[in-house]
Amino acid sequence: MLANKSMFSQTVDQVNVQERVARLFSRSIKKESKVAALNNILSMIDLTTLEGKDSPGKVRQLCYKAAHLHNQFPDLPEVAAVCVFPPMVPVAKKALRRTGIKIASVATAFPSGMSTLAAKLEEVKAVVGAGADEVDMVISRGAFLRGEYDRVGEEIAKVKETCCEVHLKVILDYVGSYPGFLFADREKNRHETSWRDQQGKVSCTIPGNGAGNPGSRLALFGTVPFWCQFFGQ
Repeated sequence: MLANKSMFSQTVDQVNVQERVARLFSRSIKKESKVAALNNILSMIDLTTLEGKDSPGKVRQLCYKAAHLHNQFPDLPEVAAVCVFPPMVPVAKKALRRTGIKIASVATAFPSGMSTLAAKLEEVKAVVGAGADEVDMVISRGAFLRGEYDRVGEEIAKVKETCCEVHLKVILDYVGSYPGFLFADREKNRHETSWRDQQGKVSCTIPGNGAGNPGSRLALFGTVPFWCQFFGQ
């Protein structure tokens, strides 16, 4: 079923968002509820290092941090994963071997996506072979913005096929890169309907101050019900 066109062409009422943020900040939350919420958030975090100067030592340090967050607080849950560049997957795999923490790796020429499909698939094969639990791919943003939706959808399908049983996350990149939050017309809806069959998850980042702004977070979280309805989850 195609998503309702109006569902994905809504604008953000900045004044309304700011008023809601102010109301939320004024609310009192019981300690037990707050602790439960923070524990839940912690369990979904991916600790990430994606810098050109990353080294095995830095990755091992991050993995140690991920595995020992609870030393002083034994009831804390583990983070969900550590995310690294492809060459660092074996390092992270070894460092986290006695934990339940997953290893995620970016792929498909992250962050630009500017590479051939053959090269992208080879990188995905290498990441999967190295033991990653999740592949975080970037779409060909230039192709998407040119309206080449079939090409983008086919790339996602081929990457998913190459992942085999390894989980796939599709990074849509900056929300601001896509007018109308990606789904401003029926043509985009039709192609996204085919993409959702790939059984992955979707990630967006926000440029500038981005998620550091409470209003941005509230507006982004407000899209979750629409995504759930659209993906049937």
